[in-house]
Amino acid sequence: MKEQENINLQEISSLKVYWQLFRNIFILSACTFGGGFVIIGMMKKKFVEKLHWISEEEMLDMTAIAQSAPGALGVNIAIITGYRIRKLPGALICTLGAVLPPLIIISVISVCYHQFKDNAVIVLALQVMRAGVAAVIFDVVINLASNIIKTKNMLWLLVMIAAFVAVVWFKVSAIVLIIICALIGLIYNVGTERKKEEK
Repeated sequence: MKEQENINLQEISSLKVYWQLFRNIFILSACTFGGGFVIIGMMKKKFVEKLHWISEEEMLDMTAIAQSAPGALGVNIAIITGYRIRKLPGALICTLGAVLPPLIIISVISVCYHQFKDNAVIVLALQVMRAGVAAVIFDVVINLASNIIKTKNMLWLLVMIAAFVAVVWFKVSAIVLIIICALIGLIYNVGTERKKEEK
């Protein structure tokens, strides 16, 4: 997969890669409603399944990093994706692509806010969109969970279940969970490296 990704990226000129990055992120950002998890699902379909520029494992890692970092999840994942594909210029291009659509849309809405606020058609459309957003987020959760299950690592499965229980039943803060999971991952990696050195 990685060899295929490298070949795909080498065959395309830098300008075409930058343009594809900007265009894809811009369209995804403009047409995605419901927050960062929705755009992550769409980016996975585009960059992992269609273009093959990123592997599924990398997408999982990038999602974890994006959620751990401060700021909007959608913008964070766009920055990391751009950096993974074309380093700093790619990150800047993707940031621009992710930020411009909401900036333009919110600017237009702010000018026409009173007309939007009392419009029955727009209120109904937003209610319908919520149902669609819930379905897309559910799809993202299922995909991410299935990728963890595929690893067949009991530790990751237990961490996933424990995190779900902690959030749903005990209302544990996402920040606390991210820190705990990061520490577990760090300890696991250190232990794994030591075992390799001993062998």
